[in-house]
Amino acid sequence: MRRIFFIALCFACLASFSSSAQTPKNWLDTKGHVINAHGAGVLYYNGTYYLFGEIKKGNTWRVPNQDWEDYRVPAGGVSCYSSKDFQHWKYEGVALSPVKGQPDGDLDTGRVIERPKVIYNAKTRKFVMWMHVDKKDYSYSQAGVAVSDSPVGPYKYIRSVKPNGNMARDMTVFKDDDGKAYLVFSSDNNNTMDICLLSDDYLSPTKTHVPTLVNRRREAPAVFKSNGKYYLISSSCTGWSPNAATYAVADKMLGTWKEYGNPCTGPGADSTFSAQSTYVQWIKGKGFLFMADIWNKTDLEKSTYIWLPLKVTNGGVMINNPVK
Repeated sequence: MRRIFFIALCFACLASFSSSAQTPKNWLDTKGHVINAHGAGVLYYNGTYYLFGEIKKGNTWRVPNQDWEDYRVPAGGVSCYSSKDFQHWKYEGVALSPVKGQPDGDLDTGRVIERPKVIYNAKTRKFVMWMHVDKKDYSYSQAGVAVSDSPVGPYKYIRSVKPNGNMARDMTVFKDDDGKAYLVFSSDNNNTMDICLLSDDYLSPTKTHVPTLVNRRREAPAVFKSNGKYYLISSSCTGWSPNAATYAVADKMLGTWKEYGNPCTGPGADSTFSAQSTYVQWIKGKGFLFMADIWNKTDLEKSTYIWLPLKVTNGGVMINNPVK
């Protein structure tokens, strides 16, 4: 049985997910099919949660002549699932499809499509998806953007860019309360985390940006806001292998960020519970949920997930795994 979904039973309001790290179970959609949504992000729109993630499917292979464990599967595009309660997920289909036989195209199955995130633009009434697109050796390092009239897609791919001429690798998108949106991405060969204000239609980077966590070699950003402050969780750069997360705090998205230590506590905290951050979601009336991937680097299709409660207390972040 494939190990797919882990969740902490201590999160009482979400306990009906009902699987623990000691007795893992398949994470299935409402039709009983395995959910495939890695490097995921969540959109909450009109009372429904939409989950978007990378489709990892097919044989895993290692890219030759790389100085790190560059394991790959064919780019599978982006999946979409919907839920009213964040527990039962309906498969909505492939939101963004890959293409075959276009080796120079961003969405070719021989390329990389990672960490899709979707936000809604109330002015244009469009759903905008940003993602990391790359060549198999990560030499391309660009951010791709697609758009749709519907949250579930299909999304029309527009283009990819290097924001302000900078590399763009692991990324996320954050939409603030005032409607402004920001692209947050690893840049400068992962030596810098760049935060870039998007245009009013969310389709282009602006020249307004702030490099942060300079020379800290951080990736896998997950951004959220609590009590007027901004938080950025990230991982170190150790390929597919897990490491200790850190978090940073700022008073403004384009302000000065101060990095703190590991937000994780309990067994496995030094490896982020064998996982890597991808998103933090607020569940209405319940609290923050930390979402991460447990990568199986030699068989990426069998990579799993862990979702855990996240608390902010006195400005500090705590993610606890209660499984002993």
